[in-house]
Amino acid sequence: MPSDRRDRSGIPPGFPVWIGWDPREAIAYSVARQSLLRHASIALDVKPIKQEPLRAAGVYVRGVDPLATTEFTYTRFLTPYLNRFEGWALFCDCDFLFLGDIAELQRFADPTIAVYCVQHDYKPQEDVKMDGRAQTVYPRKNWSSFMLFNCAHPSTRRLTPDVVNRETGAYLHRMQWAKDSEIGALPSDWNWLEGWSDLPASGRPRAVHYTSGGPWFETHRNVAFADLWRAEASALASEWGGA
Repeated sequence: MPSDRRDRSGIPPGFPVWIGWDPREAIAYSVARQSLLRHASIALDVKPIKQEPLRAAGVYVRGVDPLATTEFTYTRFLTPYLNRFEGWALFCDCDFLFLGDIAELQRFADPTIAVYCVQHDYKPQEDVKMDGRAQTVYPRKNWSSFMLFNCAHPSTRRLTPDVVNRETGAYLHRMQWAKDSEIGALPSDWNWLEGWSDLPASGRPRAVHYTSGGPWFETHRNVAFADLWRAEASALASEWGGA
């Protein structure tokens, strides 16, 4: 657990990580952040991508999409912009539990690659997910739930606020803003889809993604690695006096 107690916002600036924020899953965000920091061997600068302040600043003006399952369905693609189109930055959904050291991703920093992700061939069978929200199926599903951006890459620099506000979900989530040769592949256990992915040989993925619902939902209390998720949640409650 990080020892820096100056405030709740993070540790001294380091590798930038942006996590999607949805007020309906605030506890999921907190556990994702906590577990990320707990296992990191490098300094991180972890921040939420919140829709409300982006709208207030006029950066995000996109209309409400009835098919969007979270508030960060589209704002995730503002990560390179928020990182000033400089260096490398990670985005992940809030429904993650980290069990590995994010520093391992540094070895994938090929300057010719615009974005790295786990290239699933995910075809969920259920019609609903999480708290009853509709499950949609599309090519490259879940690729955009964990993205290591080369923010200065010419293709990544296309992701301006104007483009993120205007372009279709297909263009953004299927990564049509980059050439196929510019989309790098990460090991599958960096975005291990609970209930769908096979366990790695080690028996322990680096990052568990509760894409269909996590232990914070009563109906998903017994999903894989739920005990570790609850341990992180309990540690947070203890550290901040139950907050």
